[in-house]
Amino acid sequence: MEKFEQYERVFSHFDSDGDGRISPEELRQCVASIGGDMAAAEAEAAVALTDSDGDGLLSLEDFVKVVEGAGEDEKQSDLKAAFELYAPEGSACITPESLKRMLSRLGQRRSVHDCKNMIASFDLNGDGVLNFDEFKIMMTC
Repeated sequence: MEKFEQYERVFSHFDSDGDGRISPEELRQCVASIGGDMAAAEAEAAVALTDSDGDGLLSLEDFVKVVEGAGEDEKQSDLKAAFELYAPEGSACITPESLKRMLSRLGQRRSVHDCKNMIASFDLNGDGVLNFDEFKIMMTC
């Protein structure tokens, strides 16, 4: 079996509703099926990092890029774009309030307190916000 056919089979398995796209919820279900746990925000961010057409879903092409691994420059660019979704315009950090606002747009209701706790897990310098370097670490975990 050719490598691309294998990717198609795996993609089809993940695409539980058969719409030709993998949603963040489908990604979460896949992770759960192999014994993992992925928060909704993590799934949204993972999809945002690799979603080439901005529809909030992974196409087969996006999925193949994830599996094969994008080039470092492309990864950096994708991370920066995802970071900018969460950081307030003109800001160099993700605040609890900006995280709450973005999660609300994605249909995830969280309190500012919940967002503070989410940020605290990766806030290496203890300033209560995530800078780009901390965000990159969070996205690789």
